[in-house]
Amino acid sequence: MRNTPKGFRLHIGLFGRRNAGKSSILNALTRQQVSIVSDVAGTTTDPVEKPMELLPLGPVLFIDTAGIDDCGALGQQRVERTRQVLDRTDLALLVVDAGQWGPFESGMVEELAERDVPVVVVFNKDDLGPPGEEVTAGLDRAKIAWVRTVAPDGQGVDALREALIRAVPEEFLRTPPIVADLVGPGELAVLVVPIDLEAPKGRLILPQVQTIRDLLDGDAYALVVKERELRDALGRFDRPPALVVTDSQAFLKVASDTPLDVPMTSFSILFARQKGDLSQFVEGAMAIERLRPGDRVLLAEACTHHPITDDIGRVKIPRWLRQYVGGELKFTTTQGHDFPNDLEQFQLVVHCGACMWNRREMLSRLTQCRRAGVFVANYGMTIAYTLGIFDRALGPFPDALETYRRGKIKSADPK
Repeated sequence: MRNTPKGFRLHIGLFGRRNAGKSSILNALTRQQVSIVSDVAGTTTDPVEKPMELLPLGPVLFIDTAGIDDCGALGQQRVERTRQVLDRTDLALLVVDAGQWGPFESGMVEELAERDVPVVVVFNKDDLGPPGEEVTAGLDRAKIAWVRTVAPDGQGVDALREALIRAVPEEFLRTPPIVADLVGPGELAVLVVPIDLEAPKGRLILPQVQTIRDLLDGDAYALVVKERELRDALGRFDRPPALVVTDSQAFLKVASDTPLDVPMTSFSILFARQKGDLSQFVEGAMAIERLRPGDRVLLAEACTHHPITDDIGRVKIPRWLRQYVGGELKFTTTQGHDFPNDLEQFQLVVHCGACMWNRREMLSRLTQCRRAGVFVANYGMTIAYTLGIFDRALGPFPDALETYRRGKIKSADPK
């Protein structure tokens, strides 16, 4: 359970004013001293993550944050870190100190409602005074769950766990598959896995492992080969596989070696569908046509791996885009949870598959791009587009392929 990837965990964020008892609540829920507890306001400076199992939900990730009323130069930075946590929160705990309900709490409830994030309000330090009846009545009218706790004593913690379980978003209980809906039970998927410096000796990278597990969960077969062995492997089958999935970097060779009647796509595109909005990514890839030399492109990576020679995000994709555009582009790279507030400066955002993230954080980024009026594409879709095999890579996804074809017709219309 400790090894369950973050992207498969329910992200539960703890928010509230400084010294409201967020860290005490986290320690009580986990039954561990995860966060430092002190009477000094502002003890928690950076988000603290604690993965655990919360039955009957399974793996979750608790995220303790700094107070949303922090002040000063450093305080503002802490608030920014806290707001980043909002982007990946599936379920929020708003911790309130002994009846101190005010603009901070009301603002958080409003923002969470705008983000469509369910919230449970925790009136902590209940031994110092109950919450106001007007406040609780307002929460009841808004159908927002609330509980009363004294975290150090464990009072109300069981009720809090029950409230958390009841508030879990329905979408989390119905996690979309990676590939199992494309490859039926008893059918075969061939996974093309290049072995290079990004796949250290003795293991596969996370998207490949997750895809294999998804196929097994769907009672399908998985055959794993390197790109050099694909043609020989396909020649040994009595009937063709239901799907070929490749690392995007091997797209051209795999497209060449895979018969046209066999659907083909990439791991990155599969994760674009599972984590985000495939149609929005299609529109983003088509926006590559609008790029001109000198335009600014943001390359966003969810993980924080150490770049290697010929790195996919820093070297290969920029090279393919320059070749396609026919001139120099200005590239900016971000990693992890960092993401610019001034997205308007970019003509295109190219995002990785986000295999390390939960779906909500990826959708939050897509929303930010949409609000800024900036197109966003996915690594695999960008590669397929610049290499001229975009329609082939979208073959397994009829709706996305139709979006692409409609877009081509519209762009070709002189009106």
